[in-house]
Amino acid sequence: MAGNSRDPGRSVTARALSVLTAFDIEHARLTLTAIARRAEIPLATAHRLVRELEMWGALERDGEGRYTIGLRLWEIGLLAPVNSRLREIALPFMQDLCQSTHDNVHLAVRDGMEVVYVEKLTSPRAVSIISRIGGRLPLHSTSVGKVLLAHAPSVVMHQYCERGLSRFTAYTITEPGRLGRELQTVRSRGFAQANEEMTLGNCSVAVPVHDADGVVVAALGVVAHSVRAEVSKLVKPLLPAAEAIRQRLVEQDRANLDLLSH
Repeated sequence: MAGNSRDPGRSVTARALSVLTAFDIEHARLTLTAIARRAEIPLATAHRLVRELEMWGALERDGEGRYTIGLRLWEIGLLAPVNSRLREIALPFMQDLCQSTHDNVHLAVRDGMEVVYVEKLTSPRAVSIISRIGGRLPLHSTSVGKVLLAHAPSVVMHQYCERGLSRFTAYTITEPGRLGRELQTVRSRGFAQANEEMTLGNCSVAVPVHDADGVVVAALGVVAHSVRAEVSKLVKPLLPAAEAIRQRLVEQDRANLDLLSH
């Protein structure tokens, strides 16, 4: 459940944040009662906080009396570096990939124990997928997630496995030892693959995106229909695209340093 607890000692800020985190992909429109329940705060407190957040623009109320995340909060979110820098640099190369493959193209980062999709492009011929911009999915059952987990500190891998590996299809890897071997393969061959591990009928391939220091900051992936997917053909355009993104990141860092030195 979203929110923290019914602890009366929580600060006003913590309670306001619990109201905002009551919303997620499956709960994008909520009644006041639902917000109070999911945030685990009294209805009277929810009413006051929701009203203040609505006045500020963090929440909006529709004609049916349900609340959604407001435009002002969305505008502030766009200022996050992952949007203002990484996404803008990667977008032209993602557009080229989408046009050449006619498949879904993803740019994703790791946030704790989940994949967060920063950008997603699709085409009329692309297979239907469950991911969306700003959405979150597990690390172990997606190719972008495997890339990010493979290049995360080892402690992250151990903590992730301790939580348990959920099964989404018959092909999902749920054994920690097997996942560990899979991630070693990802590091050695330079790309990750997930064949119907998140959704039946879909195959995905992803490669790491490095920054100027060689640190993996994102994963770039393609999702295609399993029947017609050829891993080698999917990897081939991904690798140069990821390298081109890295080079642009390096160029931008150099340009920023030059500005600071003058």
